[in-house]
Amino acid sequence: MTGSLLLVAQAIFYFAIMAALFRARHAMGLGVFVCALGVMHFLETYLAAVFFIQLPFGLISPGSTVMFAGKLAMILMLYIREDAETVRQPIYGLLVGNCLMVALAAILRFYTPMALPGGAQPDLGLLDQLGALMIWGTVVLFVDSIAIILLYERLEHMFSRSMFVRAAVSLIIILTFDQLAFFAGLHAIAGTPPAALIGGWVAKMGAALVYAGLISLYIHFYERSGDGDTHPEGRTLADIFAKLTYRHRYRALLEKSGIDALTGLLDRGRFEAIAQSSVARSMTEHRPVSLAIVDVDHFKQINDRYGHVMGDDVLRQVAQALRGSVRAGDRIFRYGGEEFVVLCEGMSHATALTHAERLRAAVPAAFAGTLAIVPTVSIGVATAPGDGRDLLELVRHADFHLYEAKKNGRNRVVGNDPADRKRPTDIIN
Repeated sequence: MTGSLLLVAQAIFYFAIMAALFRARHAMGLGVFVCALGVMHFLETYLAAVFFIQLPFGLISPGSTVMFAGKLAMILMLYIREDAETVRQPIYGLLVGNCLMVALAAILRFYTPMALPGGAQPDLGLLDQLGALMIWGTVVLFVDSIAIILLYERLEHMFSRSMFVRAAVSLIIILTFDQLAFFAGLHAIAGTPPAALIGGWVAKMGAALVYAGLISLYIHFYERSGDGDTHPEGRTLADIFAKLTYRHRYRALLEKSGIDALTGLLDRGRFEAIAQSSVARSMTEHRPVSLAIVDVDHFKQINDRYGHVMGDDVLRQVAQALRGSVRAGDRIFRYGGEEFVVLCEGMSHATALTHAERLRAAVPAAFAGTLAIVPTVSIGVATAPGDGRDLLELVRHADFHLYEAKKNGRNRVVGNDPADRKRPTDIIN
């Protein structure tokens, strides 16, 4: 068997064992896979420093070409099938664990080892050399691991229809960086000849293609469905790669942080917290605060005619139109369904009505020439303290005015006539 075929066979064997451990994560836990991934780093570094084979295109180290490139491929696959929070654990674990190993080895320098039968002595010089390479290699691995995840995400739109190409390009770019960075340390510390730079790079490019292909095949045949992982029938391989678990976790994180996942606006929970304190502060400072409830007219007809996917897109565009028409300090919330709330501190009622009219006009303008049913909005406006001195009263008045707007034909703004209202300072005093 030639050296090249032996490297390919070793890569397939490495991937098969690691993939089997990865596949068993639902039954055995992910820790088995992560431990197996981490324990080989010392051997990788040792082989990268002292074990080379000669191939036509240069010197090759199996430790670097097969094992290190394989480790990076495993980290990428872990991210693809799990999420960023999960893959972060082995990345930081390898960084801390390898640095701890080197630190413990350095402490051994303070001991005087006893002579063993047969004259065997520890090779402390090799230990020092490997320690320096371990530190350098660990730092490079840390950078590689973060960079390949970011690059993989960056390539989503460019190569979303080909998981093999996306993984291969990510591995090729990062392994090229890795070869340059690690060889610099290898040459400085161990005096490795330049032939290993070119040969190692060529071999790693081949490893990138092999591992990208193996990842694609594994996910296609073993990760389409399974324990803890549900996919609809007919889901394509491109869909699996395009809709990563990380994005679902990101949406959950947004929901917990008070951001509406569909529109990117603040959600109702944040509204109740922010608006309550805003109204209380305005009453204390004797300043008006206005609130507008915005409702998309005939939204059910839009869903029925164009479908829910288009309905979601309409809500996103309405949110964008509102965002582009408010003042810098105003806050917009998705109140629920097709309703939004705009909170404007320091805004009088007369100004709020004019402001709401601008919001109303901005929505159909955003859809000009795109839909047969052009979305419009009805808006109810209320201002404290004229419509109440707490949030509950303010919402009630705005909601009543919204009902009046819809009853009177929709696509309009309703609020009390400013001429019929007491001045805020009169009420406060």
